Amino acid sequence: MADIPTIRNEDSLQGFFFAMSAYLLWGVLPLYMKALAHIPPAEVIAHRALWSVPIAGAVLVVIGRTADLRAALLSPRTIAMAAVTATLVSINWGIYVWSIASNQALEAALGYYINPLFSIFLGRVLLGERLSPAQWAAIGLAALAVAILTVEVGRLPVVALGLTLTWGCYAFLKKWLPVGPNQGFMLEVLLLAPIAAGYMIWLARTGQSHFLEGVALDTWLLFGCGLVTAAPLMLYANGAKRLKLTTIAVMQYIIPTMIFLIALFVFGEPFSGARLIAFPLIWAALVLYTVSMLRQTRRARRPIAGAN
Repeated sequence: MADIPTIRNEDSLQGFFFAMSAYLLWGVLPLYMKALAHIPPAEVIAHRALWSVPIAGAVLVVIGRTADLRAALLSPRTIAMAAVTATLVSINWGIYVWSIASNQALEAALGYYINPLFSIFLGRVLLGERLSPAQWAAIGLAALAVAILTVEVGRLPVVALGLTLTWGCYAFLKKWLPVGPNQGFMLEVLLLAPIAAGYMIWLARTGQSHFLEGVALDTWLLFGCGLVTAAPLMLYANGAKRLKLTTIAVMQYIIPTMIFLIALFVFGEPFSGARLIAFPLIWAALVLYTVSMLRQTRRARRPIAGAN
């Protein structure tokens, strides 16, 4: 039997660069998606799924994990679970692309700020995990921020909640997918590819396609959707293996912060009214969450240190 590599819960410089590269790519993604704002989100999502297949496949060949993918394709249970996660991530992509095109990048940033708080809430509800008073307070502040935005606008912040729910559920279910992260992503885009290809053929036949039609830049941008989708996911998957969970948890704030700054200073979206109250509440909630998480990590290490 082959030796099973030991998973080490420690930070490495290589892991930091992998994760930082992924977060920076995700952070500037609004600029790329803004260039595609004139193309319907469904068409953009189809290209994200289809052109991710060759990139994800090439990565599996390089790292020698194609056998794992073949085994997953022979498991009806794995395919069924991957179909659920693929559906969730495609909906998440759709909401995100639409939010950038419709000048709601600030609300998208809010959704990704809320996401870690929603994840600990899922852990409490679905796994029975105990939450500290600080974590409950953080969730309460996030709920208050959503309530303030709802009262001012007269509706729920659909983009923020949609991104939070779809990505939070996707991340939760992804942990139970019995295959590695790179192989799991390949399986997901393989399941989405036939639907994406069929939709693209229909668009071409009805004269609605932006791919290989008219503006050459549109074709290149749509083709590049595979790279901007697959590359950060693969980088993140490899970075997460080489970093502590607490390091990854803190670094994830890079994405919404970059989206926030781009929305404010590049897209010129208004930051006034309820947003001036809601965002500071979310930032305060994240400070509470992070401090609580770091304290729990330190307490968990003390018995191990004292045993030597």
